[in-house]
Amino acid sequence: MRKSEVLAAEAVSCLNRAMAALRDIWEEIGIPEEQRLERTDVVKKHIKSLLDMMVAEEESLKERLLKSIALCRKELDILCRELQLDPFEAEEESTILQMEKNLRTRVEVMLKQKRDRKQELKTLQEQDRDLCDILCTTPFCIDSNAVPSLEDLDRYRRHLASLTAEKEQRREEFVSSKRQIILLMEELDHTPDTSFERDVVCEDEEAFCLSTDNIAALQSLLQQLEARRSLNEAVCTELRSRIVALWERLQVPVEERESSAVHVPGSRAKTRKALQLEVDHLEELKLQNMKSVIQAIRAELADYWDKCFYSQEQREGFSPYYDDDYTETLLELHDAEVGKMKNYYEMHKDLFEAVQKWEENWKLFLELERKATDPSRFANRGGNLLKEEKQRAKLQKTLSKLQEELESRVQAWEQEHEGAFLVKGQQFMEYVTEQWQLYRLEKEKEKQERHLKKSRQIETEMMYGSTPRTPIKRRVLGPHTPGKVRKLNGTSISSATPNSTVRSAFGGTIYHSPTSRLPPSGGKFGQARTPSRAAAKPPRPGHRERNKENMSQLNGTTLSARTFKGFQV
Repeated sequence: MRKSEVLAAEAVSCLNRAMAALRDIWEEIGIPEEQRLERTDVVKKHIKSLLDMMVAEEESLKERLLKSIALCRKELDILCRELQLDPFEAEEESTILQMEKNLRTRVEVMLKQKRDRKQELKTLQEQDRDLCDILCTTPFCIDSNAVPSLEDLDRYRRHLASLTAEKEQRREEFVSSKRQIILLMEELDHTPDTSFERDVVCEDEEAFCLSTDNIAALQSLLQQLEARRSLNEAVCTELRSRIVALWERLQVPVEERESSAVHVPGSRAKTRKALQLEVDHLEELKLQNMKSVIQAIRAELADYWDKCFYSQEQREGFSPYYDDDYTETLLELHDAEVGKMKNYYEMHKDLFEAVQKWEENWKLFLELERKATDPSRFANRGGNLLKEEKQRAKLQKTLSKLQEELESRVQAWEQEHEGAFLVKGQQFMEYVTEQWQLYRLEKEKEKQERHLKKSRQIETEMMYGSTPRTPIKRRVLGPHTPGKVRKLNGTSISSATPNSTVRSAFGGTIYHSPTSRLPPSGGKFGQARTPSRAAAKPPRPGHRERNKENMSQLNGTTLSARTFKGFQV
């Protein structure tokens, strides 16, 4: 049994006791029955009225609770729609009082969420307005009257974070650009003359509007100033180069050069003006020393011609080079030609340097070839001959590699420029082919000259006999001393008697005894000349055999001049 039921039973018991007590009192007093009925009816009415009033109050409470529940439900539906939440579902099994409490608590929570979202939206909009004022951008599009969803607030926060980062980036860019602009203006001696330039340089950094247009205008201003500085630097560099060139042409003393404005660093307006004054002064001196200046320019022009491998015909194409009438017009023509050649060389400098490298290696190759034909190199000690041979082999490989690289580069150049790349008036590969042809012709010519010389020498020796080319010291052998034996390439050659002349068969010479010489007028081979003495000793058998061997070698052997020079006794 519930406590409320127990209390109700006690209330009924109390009422019964009270009525019993009233009846006892009425009995003792002696109140008649009619009055007792009346009094009992009054008690009844009083109790009933009190109970009815209490019931009415509780009924009223119930109605209020039900109305509150209905109102909370309605408000919850509205809040769920505003907050973009799922509809709230209350527990149907709960009592009216519990349901009302739950609904009322839920309404309070959702109202707080609504207030918080509205407040956050207000704060974000204030930040958005500040950033938009600084960046000159459009505010974030969101309904200020509606309750924002959590996704809307999150998107708004990310948008403001992006704007804040953009503001910081633009602020850094502005501060950096402003610093550079101030330095450039100081360097260029430039005073801000527009409202924008004054806003950039003079006003507070926080007051500057960091709009896209302003940042673009700021970059444009910076680029203009940098372009002016670059122009100043280029002009000053050109003026300095012009001054140095004029110094060289005019042969200005070192003492005067040291006091010149060319040594002043930088490219400020004052420096540029001073350099221009120096150039004007030197130009006046140049006009006064026209002949020497033109001759100096011609030397410079000839140097560029050499660097660009100009042929004589190409050089003669510039006729003012050979004009002796030294006028200002002639000087201008030479200046223009030097400028053209200088630009042409600088534009294709890498290719010309590669050709120059091939040319230097080619000359070195020819020098080594020339040394290879020098007989004295065989007498050289210290392994130089082997070094030269290795160097020559390496040069041949280098020349071949350079030639292949240059051929591909020249072809690419000719395709790009739609013209022929000339070296000394010829296309490069034609020039290389001609150099090799000249080299082969020279080798063939030397070979023919050696053969011709050898033939003439053999004819002379056959006609008159051979004689040593250089005096050779010999020790006179006694009649009983055996001749010395010298081995050349595996052949033993014995030295003759004091009356015979010894020459190596490998050198193209023969052994002669006094009785074995040919007559001057071409007598038959083998006939002896008439001796001047009455009786001549017959030659020794060894000498006769050696003479036969030498004669057979003379008739059947022809050696090169290099072999001859290498093996002569």
